Amino acid sequence: MKVAIIGAGVSGLVSIKCCLDEGLEPVCLEKCSNIGGLWKFSHEEGSYSGSGSVYESTVINTSKEMTCFSDFPAPKHFPPFMPHGDVVKYLQMYAKHFDLLKYIHFNATVLEISRTSNHRETGQWKVSFVNWEGKKIESIFDAVMICNGHLSKPFFPTFNGLDRFEGRKIHSHDYKSYRGFEDKAVLVIGLGNSAADIAVELSRHASQVYLSTHRGAWVISRLEKRGLPWDQHVETRFFQNLPSKIKEWLAVRSAQKRFDHETYGLLPHHGILNAPTVISDDLPLRIATGTIKLQPGVSHFTKNGVVFTDGTRLDNLDAVIACTGYDICFEFLQDKYILPVEDNQVSLYKQVFPPHHPKSTLAVMGLIQSSGAFFPAAELQARWVTRVFKGLARLPSKEFMLHNIGLEKRMLRQIFYASRRLTIQVSSIPYKDQLADLIGCKPDLTRLFFRDPLLAFKCFFGPCCAAQYRLMGPGAWPGAKGVIE
Repeated sequence: MKVAIIGAGVSGLVSIKCCLDEGLEPVCLEKCSNIGGLWKFSHEEGSYSGSGSVYESTVINTSKEMTCFSDFPAPKHFPPFMPHGDVVKYLQMYAKHFDLLKYIHFNATVLEISRTSNHRETGQWKVSFVNWEGKKIESIFDAVMICNGHLSKPFFPTFNGLDRFEGRKIHSHDYKSYRGFEDKAVLVIGLGNSAADIAVELSRHASQVYLSTHRGAWVISRLEKRGLPWDQHVETRFFQNLPSKIKEWLAVRSAQKRFDHETYGLLPHHGILNAPTVISDDLPLRIATGTIKLQPGVSHFTKNGVVFTDGTRLDNLDAVIACTGYDICFEFLQDKYILPVEDNQVSLYKQVFPPHHPKSTLAVMGLIQSSGAFFPAAELQARWVTRVFKGLARLPSKEFMLHNIGLEKRMLRQIFYASRRLTIQVSSIPYKDQLADLIGCKPDLTRLFFRDPLLAFKCFFGPCCAAQYRLMGPGAWPGAKGVIE
């Protein structure tokens, strides 16, 4: 079975590996000249046109032990929180270890994915792409895994008067470093992880940084008690099984112990479990020193400044950086019915399979924003999808999938506040367990307790790392126990 894999980032690499595990033939098409996807870095703005890109100082927000794939632990000499360069090195080591590079066609730009004339009977797809020589090629594939990510098309809201503003205007997508912003007055709009990182970095070099937020945010540090990574405290089955009220109380208590959010002007309107937390070690300190000044939402821009919703006015503003998220898009799907996007969301069964196609031969990989590490969730998606392609796992009926999608959307709205950036949010452990159930690799802790009680104890009370999904079932790996311990 010949499978087209679009992109050689995190999801693309693990999709190649899982295809090989199931005896499928992967053909990966990568528009750039190397692997890494979002984690690649270049000093040039727009250097990877139509792709995601990190900035020079980017450090991953999840610890390496929780981030790494289930059967390939991160090297011990890597730091607990890897800079983007180490993330790329890890992906290169992963690709080399499992011999994935020979399946990747670099500098191959996908032009269009369309249905074949006999698609209803075969489920096959026609993929048109331009290779490294500039030659257009059309190939037929039995299945397609779309791994192009969701951080490639910046969303820039319409602000009154922004077209009249004469200063520099960019989206965080095009931000590379502090260079060029030295001794400038800069307004950063938004308060997600990118906004916090950029504002903190600029506050050390700009004359003044203003941070505009209309909601506020819960801010936590990468390090928790005894200097251990935050996710190794929170991402446990024990914590996830606590009642919501207790989880909320413990999370707020931990966040408030570091600094009082109301005093610092950051107290949000939503609960700490109702939106992703901002992970920043330095934001409170930069606010305390005045190098970052919090402002409310933007009302309108003037020729050389901005007016906020509370009537506060700033003049002599040099630059605006909008950290306002991204649009979900599939530019190579000219037939929008293949994957309809509505209100910045795609209706997918378990965030992966579109339910309206006659055959289960198209999967969207990595179209999630997880409360925990992304890599293990992407890997479980790939393990499940390749088993579906192979015929070892079956999808339910179209009606069941549509009902399940509607149910999960309603649950999403009950948990998270309504926002275009939270349409693909998932809760890390519950989502991974759902996928593992479909694969047959979810750890049975009751059975494990009678076989190895200490290991079962660690799986329940300790960090829920990816290796837990290699203890039993399809794809079990003898090294999993050692990783968990």
